[in-house]
Amino acid sequence: MKIGFLLYDYFPFGGLERDCLRIGELCAAHGHQVSLWTRSWQGDRPQNINVRVFGRHGLTNTGRNHHWLKELAAALPGERFDCIAGFNKLPGIDIYYTADVCFAAKLSRKPFWSRWLPRARQILALERLVFGHDAKTEILLLAQRDIATYQHFYGTAAERFHVLPPNARRRDISHEQRADTRRRIRETNGWAPNENLLLFVGSDFQRKGLDRAIHALAALDESRRNQTRLAVLGQDKPGTFAQLAKDLGVEDRVHFLGGRTDVPDWMLAADVMLHPARRENTGTVIVEALASALPVLVTEICGYAHHVKSGDAGVVLSEPFSQEDFNRALQTALDQSQLAKWRSNAAAYAATGAIFGCHERAAALIEAVARRSVKVT
Repeated sequence: MKIGFLLYDYFPFGGLERDCLRIGELCAAHGHQVSLWTRSWQGDRPQNINVRVFGRHGLTNTGRNHHWLKELAAALPGERFDCIAGFNKLPGIDIYYTADVCFAAKLSRKPFWSRWLPRARQILALERLVFGHDAKTEILLLAQRDIATYQHFYGTAAERFHVLPPNARRRDISHEQRADTRRRIRETNGWAPNENLLLFVGSDFQRKGLDRAIHALAALDESRRNQTRLAVLGQDKPGTFAQLAKDLGVEDRVHFLGGRTDVPDWMLAADVMLHPARRENTGTVIVEALASALPVLVTEICGYAHHVKSGDAGVVLSEPFSQEDFNRALQTALDQSQLAKWRSNAAAYAATGAIFGCHERAAALIEAVARRSVKVT
């Protein structure tokens, strides 16, 4: 079958972007002709997917979106796709992969006039096209809790929702592999083998709570702070966060390493992952950490935080966020006996299979929609 994937922009360090590519590759591996249309592309291109780059035209995000919508309206009818899968809210899609929160709900918590801004009006219109009660788009969700929210604002029929399992990748890791990776990364960076390594992964430092992580590092007692490093992996500007580390006297303990393709190795090398996000629909890195037997300190606002709690593999911090509670959680987490317990629990929880299967299930649902389209025509 002929399947189209639509995504505003691709870069290799975004969770949504990686999900889109992985699901597309699975569909292609099943023998389908897959095309991925996007405005921009960073990184290597897949061998088994036809990538079409339209370019980014316009002076503002709203203008660029509007221009691409016009291009899609002109180009899509001629392709005669059996199914169009959208990874952003777009017109004409048959199935939508929902990786963000309901915009109407978010807007309802802002001043009333904000909904009349051009960007807000555009996003609301696109969200209504996908979730409106008279729309036909099938909806793939990563968090069960979001269904009630969308139904409240749009009256979306329940049968249109399909909740996916988490999207961690299975890992078979030996004790020797973990020890070798831990040693190699510390040696490569010139760090002592007995130092604690905290890991932060995310390409939106403010939203993911990097400042909270830096404050927690700085709050450790002096002896432990001098034996602990924070590795920051993500494509964002250090800027104010590097300055914060300097102001708190921990600039030599915080390492900004940019976007990485070797995040799985860092998860093996680290002692604990910090994910004190302010907003996070799911948080793929949370379940990826559990799949690597890496304990996690996470805010409960993250959709996948409940897996940390269910697996007893770290600490889930309640809302509203308390920096003092987070500081204490990190102090406790660096106790070696506690870490060993959490690592064992994380490995046992991953073995249950509770955090795997998202991409495979999404590919199967996209194929099912495409088959229905073929039968109708």
